[in-house]
Amino acid sequence: MPVVREFTLPDLGEGLTGAEVVRWMVEVGEVIAVDQPVVEVETAKAVVEVPCPYGGVVTARYGEVGQEVPVGAPLVTVAVAPVPGGADEPAVERPLVGYGVAETRRAGRRRVRPAGASAEVPAVPAVPAEVPAAAPGVAPAAAAPGVAPAAAAAPGVVAVISPLVRRIAREHGLDLAAVPGSGPDGLVTRRDVERAIAATSAPEPAVVPRGTGPEDELVPLRGLRRAVAEKLTRSHREIPAATCWVDADATALMALRAESNRAPGPKLSVLALLARICLAGLERFPELNASVEGEAVRRHASVHLGFAAQGPRGLLVPVVRDAGRLGTERLAQEMARLTEGARAGTLAPAELTGGTFTLNNYGVFGVDGSTPILNHPEAAMLGVGRIAPKPWVHEGELAVRQVTQLSFTFDHRVCDGGTAGGFLRFVADCVERPGALVRAL
Repeated sequence: MPVVREFTLPDLGEGLTGAEVVRWMVEVGEVIAVDQPVVEVETAKAVVEVPCPYGGVVTARYGEVGQEVPVGAPLVTVAVAPVPGGADEPAVERPLVGYGVAETRRAGRRRVRPAGASAEVPAVPAVPAEVPAAAPGVAPAAAAPGVAPAAAAAPGVVAVISPLVRRIAREHGLDLAAVPGSGPDGLVTRRDVERAIAATSAPEPAVVPRGTGPEDELVPLRGLRRAVAEKLTRSHREIPAATCWVDADATALMALRAESNRAPGPKLSVLALLARICLAGLERFPELNASVEGEAVRRHASVHLGFAAQGPRGLLVPVVRDAGRLGTERLAQEMARLTEGARAGTLAPAELTGGTFTLNNYGVFGVDGSTPILNHPEAAMLGVGRIAPKPWVHEGELAVRQVTQLSFTFDHRVCDGGTAGGFLRFVADCVERPGALVRAL
């Protein structure tokens, strides 16, 4: 007889207690393989697919689309065939790669729906409706008194890796199964989806507003926006933050970047050079790599450098672990990888948590200055405005130079203005005279 196994929502990341169901990827009665993604959920940090460690027939799903499921609550139940040899107990549950363990998620994993009872998952006969009760507050989205035969499984294979591609298709009501993929092995790319949307799009009908004017729209704070709102509110309430700023001549820094990028090897971004300068500054002023815990200040032994990056879900802060131990080229490569992941919406929750210091390059938005709210519980953040040609007194003469504004926001409980000013002045000196950075290293 098959055994019904319950799969609960695993711990998806540091400090997360639940996730919102975005899309179910399997139906009740469908045959699934071991480690096949069964649901797409949105946490406060990322949109992720959750693979099930059991192979068999799905007997029930828990949670409607848009409903938040707490960690440890049931997601699906699966009727698992007995282990060959007559044993009634199925194989021991395997840990989910990328969830609750140190390994990172395999980027190449694709969703596979067997067309029928495959060799890996034998057909499972119907089982009685002995489905475990849902956790409080989590209602089953679908259930069946028996298990449909294996032939009821979805007949096709949709090769899509990027959650962003799936989201775009979902928002436009596009069936990915009908989209021909131009990528390797038929992979459906963003360009494929956009081409299909353009081919099927038509002018939207005019909307006649009710009453004499347009209606207000009430947008609930959910997912990432809710997490950001809660963190910033807490930061503004708990941290006595102060900001100081200074203009700096970045002409020499830009020349150094151009010169280094003419040489063979990885290209260096301005952000990577600024990150290296920050790390050198934190070596000189380690009290800024800290956070306040109750009545004490925790000074972190390693710098886990966060940097602001714009993604499809809004502004994210990917974190470079142990950034101080990386050389400049390796640091640039890691920041480029995390930036691309933020844009594609593929970063795991572990890559968006645990920072100890943040670098915020708001100059990419074409603005000069800002007084940001600290990324709680961090004690400091360096902000960088746009680098633009401006009149500047250079060596006693008025000249046009590449100038930027640097701002430094800090937790006044951690240090006084002397320390904050010393750090900011060191950063500005390195921007103006990159040779000072070389000497510091």
